[in-house]
Amino acid sequence: MGRDVDQPVVPPERSTCVFFDNFYGLLRVVVASVCAYAALVAMLRVSGARNIAQMNAFDFVVTVALGSTLATIILTDSVAIVEGIVALAMLILLQFSVTWLSVRSKTVSNLVKSTPVLVVYRGQLLSQNMWRSRVIEEEIQSALRQNGMASVEAVEAVILETDGKFSVIPRLDEGDSRSAISELSRHQDG
Repeated sequence: MGRDVDQPVVPPERSTCVFFDNFYGLLRVVVASVCAYAALVAMLRVSGARNIAQMNAFDFVVTVALGSTLATIILTDSVAIVEGIVALAMLILLQFSVTWLSVRSKTVSNLVKSTPVLVVYRGQLLSQNMWRSRVIEEEIQSALRQNGMASVEAVEAVILETDGKFSVIPRLDEGDSRSAISELSRHQDG
């Protein structure tokens, strides 16, 4: 006897085996992985996703959310593949919208993006800026060593960039331009 046409196809019940449940589960993981991965790559290509090497905190959160959503699509059989792909599309659309708005609106930009913070200026640690940015002196010393600097006094500035990395600018001669840090030094406390 065949099954009734009106009855939906129901996957087998989950077993309690740790290593292998059934072939349906394996097949679903393979199909969901291929479909969700292909959809994510296509959507990222179309949306013009930004360079991951220059990721700021906002981009990092979106990337983690995309990864979590992708894993949910692949491993959770209660989420339909198409629903998961729509969720990925929504995250990418929301990120695209926020970045589009942040380029056009200073208010939106200030809400979603951090600004570089001057933590050393002319050989002096700026403890108030360090405290606000949760930076300790050992992190600055490490950045100095990585850039071949022997001491804080040897640098013109150390800047905590929006991606969490430190930029170290060596001490300049009096005649040299300080344009890269002049804007920061005018707008931040020392």
